[in-house]
Amino acid sequence: MRGGRVAVVGGSIAGCAAALALGRGGAEGITVYERAAGRLADRGVGLAVHNARYAELEAAGHLDASMPWVRLVRRRWYVRDDSAANGPLGREIAVMPFPFRTYNWGPLWHALRRRVPGAADFRPGSAVEAVEVTPDGAEVHAGGRTERYDVVIGADGYRSAVRTAVCADVRPEYAGYLAWRGAYPSARLRDPELWAEDECGYVVFDGGHLIVYRIPDGTDGGHRVNWVLYTAPPPGLDQGLETPTSLPPGTAGDGLRSHLAYVAAELLPPYWGDLVRATTHDELFLQPMYDFTAPRYAVGRALLMGDAAAVARPHTGAGAVKALQDATVLESALTSTATWSDALAAYDAARAPAGRVMVDLGRRLGRALVQETPNWRTLDRTGLETWWKQADGTGAFGGRELTD
Repeated sequence: MRGGRVAVVGGSIAGCAAALALGRGGAEGITVYERAAGRLADRGVGLAVHNARYAELEAAGHLDASMPWVRLVRRRWYVRDDSAANGPLGREIAVMPFPFRTYNWGPLWHALRRRVPGAADFRPGSAVEAVEVTPDGAEVHAGGRTERYDVVIGADGYRSAVRTAVCADVRPEYAGYLAWRGAYPSARLRDPELWAEDECGYVVFDGGHLIVYRIPDGTDGGHRVNWVLYTAPPPGLDQGLETPTSLPPGTAGDGLRSHLAYVAAELLPPYWGDLVRATTHDELFLQPMYDFTAPRYAVGRALLMGDAAAVARPHTGAGAVKALQDATVLESALTSTATWSDALAAYDAARAPAGRVMVDLGRRLGRALVQETPNWRTLDRTGLETWWKQADGTGAFGGRELTD
């Protein structure tokens, strides 16, 4: 298929991947609207990609070995146990293979941004106020201007303006708990020799867990410590989170920071508690857990991808990876059909079911890992395997492509 003017709303990882897919798929006019005026590449949080997913996305031309990454090979599960027999890492419950690559969000975005077709009109600082979709096109309202396109793609995250235009009744639902996140230079880490660079730490406690791994620093070939801690805040501290929002670095209130300090001091083994406390206020941000999936990924001449289409809780590792998979399917749909209607229908048929599966899995894992946790201190590897088979529903303990 050739031709057509397409608007991509959102210029982060999903938006850049969409623009690349459109260019390869034959679209001739591509405009990318990105609300942020600054450098998206300055974002320094981590993400992880299973080796099998990397191979798939490398074959699709979205990832390659030149993008900075850190290799992980195993995951160690720990629980706090203050008996003298255990060291500062806590009691080790299990060790399992963990074949993942980790990335720094900013440098990964920068590499994808460079792949956006040169002819595309990439507009930073262009917030889209509204989108109107018709059977034969769409109008995008941004910066006091209205422009008409043959197709509009919503790659604008979980608060998507495009999704609002076509699925106004689909809203993210608050899951009742938060992810505290931090990332900082690995030089700040105390006793780094206690935690191998190719290992992911999975530290569990009543009502939540902490995940820790290293990511590239994006500048000089060094590493950053990247951690995510999931737990519910005390009653009253999550007021206002029912409406989708986030707390950017440096904006967490005293109550939430005090709760994190309590978890680090009382629920985590000493080494991991110190690791969390080494994060400065300006490096700490909070991500409330939401989930939803749109019933359709294509409506009229509008298409949804990435978090605009579905948000699964991060336990599934479905954020950036899912967005890149969406772009791969979009490119395939464009190159195998003759009309926009057929291409959008093919994309919807392939990706909407996948979104439902990921959201359902995220909810199950959230219950098992945060909301209805077992008594971790009683578990050894055999007990952990039994618990996982019940929680995950697949029996794939050790093989599940879990990231956070």
